[in-house]
Amino acid sequence: MKRLFVMSALAVLFVLPGCSQEKVSQSPSFNEVLTSRRSIRSYDASKKISEAEVRQLLLATQEAPSWANQQPSKYYVAISPEKLEAVQNLVGGNKDRIKDAPVLIVSTYERGKSGFFQGNPANEVGDGWGAYDNGLSNCYLVLQARAMGFDTLIMGMRDANALRQLFNIPENETVMAVIALGYRKGDPRHPNHRKLDDIVKFY
Repeated sequence: MKRLFVMSALAVLFVLPGCSQEKVSQSPSFNEVLTSRRSIRSYDASKKISEAEVRQLLLATQEAPSWANQQPSKYYVAISPEKLEAVQNLVGGNKDRIKDAPVLIVSTYERGKSGFFQGNPANEVGDGWGAYDNGLSNCYLVLQARAMGFDTLIMGMRDANALRQLFNIPENETVMAVIALGYRKGDPRHPNHRKLDDIVKFY
């Protein structure tokens, strides 16, 4: 009889509203992050992203590797209505695609750091290593964004000189990309990828 009472009490706990165990939210797996990340060209205007969330996101970029830990990447965040509108007018044909993104991030790197040893280029790539490191940093950014439920679009069409003036970007920094950050509007298609054997050779 006592056993029956205990079992009945447990059953009530799992059935009554407000008494059931809360569903534990789980972070997506790394594979889910990789396979669900897309270049998003339409954003949900009703969803916003806070400065605190952007700060949390950009912390991930500091974990990215760089040449001799030079950390050449810099980020300039447009989050106010005025700056957002200004940057939207500087990304060419992508303007309408990112008009509802709540955050736009300008990515740059400091020249003369990555790829250099004692002030001289370490090899023929030279400052190309700065761009390489910036790409690694941006990779961490877009993957962390997806892990947080956000979406991104990396844009190479941009007016570098106008962006430099808008954000007072120093002359020793190269303006690379503008990255839109927001929430996708609709589900994008999965793009076709080249066969692995077309890009990989084993010896």
